Amino acid sequence: MSLGGGQKGMAMRRLIGTILAAWTALAGAAQADGAVVVELYTSQGCSSCPPADALLGELAGRDDVIALALHVDYWDYIGWADEMARPEHTARQKAYAIASGKRMVYTPQMVIGGVDHVTGYKPMQVADLIRKHEAAQHPVTLSVRREDERIMIEARATGPVDVPVVVQVARFLPKRTVAIKRGENAGKTLDYHNIVDLWAEIGEWNGRGTYSATARVAGDQPVAVILQEAGHGAVLAAARAR
Repeated sequence: MSLGGGQKGMAMRRLIGTILAAWTALAGAAQADGAVVVELYTSQGCSSCPPADALLGELAGRDDVIALALHVDYWDYIGWADEMARPEHTARQKAYAIASGKRMVYTPQMVIGGVDHVTGYKPMQVADLIRKHEAAQHPVTLSVRREDERIMIEARATGPVDVPVVVQVARFLPKRTVAIKRGENAGKTLDYHNIVDLWAEIGEWNGRGTYSATARVAGDQPVAVILQEAGHGAVLAAARAR
């Protein structure tokens, strides 16, 4: 059976679509940059944290946000040790405080885009800051592709980058429900979302030309790739690798 010009074009488009779908299934989905990174510093032992934890759960369902919960360990002495807390999360929060000229750290605290800090439960302020970062122009584009435990990263400078760029991966658990038995939240059963259990720097880029790297991250949990100005500065690009 012969096809006319329009039918041939349609058949070709279907064939190309089939090939692309098959390639994606074999090679792993590619994720482009554009999402706003929201880091929540929280603890199971903090009585004011559950509303912020719930807010992060809502943000975790958005494609335009990479919402990450970093549980800190400085509440553990009050009677309930947060098994998801890590000292490196506390160190990261303290480094943010130093970078922004602050003397204290708080929970809950959200850091949006690496530069805007929101202490306490302030959903409208968080929403406004997410919109601000979505509207901003970033001088870096990022694409991420995953094949099993290998994360393929490619970044390209599209504008001037004045400081070194730290390339990071964050692995996280999408959800966990915990029954709190002691401490300030004793008796509550709480849901936690996008709980970071690995945050690692895999390299540094001078921000010129193109950067390519492959990182090996164990397990099949979701992973985010975050490009951030050195010294806990602005997040320039971020993408998920599912």
